[in-house]
Amino acid sequence: MQASETNRPIRSWRNILIFLIPSFIGVALFMVPVPVEDGLTIPIAILAEHIKALLGDSMSSVITSVVVIATLASVFTKLVAPNWVTRDPFLNALLNVSPVWFVVRLLGAAFILMTYFQIGPVEIYGDDTGALVLHELMPVLLAVFMLAGLLLPLLLNFGLLELFGTLLTKIMRPIFGLPGRSAIDCMASWLGDGSVGILMTSKQYEAKFYTQREAAVIGTTFSAVSITFCLVVIAQVKLEYLFVPFYLTVCAAGFAAAVIVPKLPPLRWKKDCYIDESPRTADHEMIPQNHHVLSWGLEQALTKASHIKSVRQVIGEGLKNAVDMVFGVLPVVMAIGTVALMIATYTEIFEYLGKPFLPLLELMQIPEAEAASKTIMVGFADMFIPSILASSIESELTRFVIAAMSVTQLIYMSEVGALLLGSKIPVKLWELFVIFVLRTLVTLPVICLMAHLIL
Repeated sequence: MQASETNRPIRSWRNILIFLIPSFIGVALFMVPVPVEDGLTIPIAILAEHIKALLGDSMSSVITSVVVIATLASVFTKLVAPNWVTRDPFLNALLNVSPVWFVVRLLGAAFILMTYFQIGPVEIYGDDTGALVLHELMPVLLAVFMLAGLLLPLLLNFGLLELFGTLLTKIMRPIFGLPGRSAIDCMASWLGDGSVGILMTSKQYEAKFYTQREAAVIGTTFSAVSITFCLVVIAQVKLEYLFVPFYLTVCAAGFAAAVIVPKLPPLRWKKDCYIDESPRTADHEMIPQNHHVLSWGLEQALTKASHIKSVRQVIGEGLKNAVDMVFGVLPVVMAIGTVALMIATYTEIFEYLGKPFLPLLELMQIPEAEAASKTIMVGFADMFIPSILASSIESELTRFVIAAMSVTQLIYMSEVGALLLGSKIPVKLWELFVIFVLRTLVTLPVICLMAHLIL
């Protein structure tokens, strides 16, 4: 029997309770679906709604203040470089950002001030651009980041990932080339919110549980759209009665993309090494001869639990998670989300980019193919825009295809794309665009086939 650093036996009641109680609470908060008026959701999403309701009309003021303070703190750090920032790894990473991200942060602060006070060009602060990001998207993100940042240690720190990582490696590694623990990221996204999955993935990457390739694949493939948002999308195209076959179609297309896209560039080109460039080791995935998969997973979980020294340590890490996401990512979302929506709203770039898909749609016998082609690439700006455009299309089959495609494309710059770029996950803007196109090419034939079978 192993012993921990404090010479306590690993299989002690202390470690068993430290593993079971927080992990149970974490699963209950992040993964157990509960019924609400609109369908199913998870407790963390309900709590986030309560935070939004509590802050009410002041939510936009709070978000604007956070983005401006984060930007001013970065400006101060760049100009003065105080020792208390540069010598602290957490503060230095948060405030002393690279030149590119410094410019993005400045842009985010400028956009949010112009939107909040409604000054400058209306193209920036209009209802379809800056106002949409500030008043509709950012309140959700702020509430989720605050709660997820504080409460994610319940899933990450007490042994749950070690247990499921061991149990699921024999499924995830052969099919997707990923560690078993990545299934937890997917479940948190699927049942709750894609931003939670990205936050989990980023933290696991920083802790050297994922390599650069694994983090990039999980972040762009497994940060799935929640069931709740799928209900919103299918309602927008007035096909609520088809929700079950719609969601089965989304799952089938998403599975195909998860298997195929990581085998293609640029994800295929990602290094299989950790954040510090050290090579990947498979030792933690190997099961010793004197263990079976369940006993070894439990042993790993209890070993992780034995490293917990105090509640203060856990709370401190949760606070750092929340501050990192709120101050580090919100300015990025405001900047990149607003620019993407301005391009989608005031230019025809996405319409032109969709034209090459017209022959493919005609080949697959999709009615109103020309109208459908205009919606394909606009999803890169925001996932909901294709469904808004599709609501005026007469053909139910076409509306079904567009709605399912917009969900399975996954990468949209008003949220997921901006979150990925703002996180530590090693992906670039051009790579996200290529992945978006590849996901479209892989999922579209699957969705069209399913649509013809259903309708």
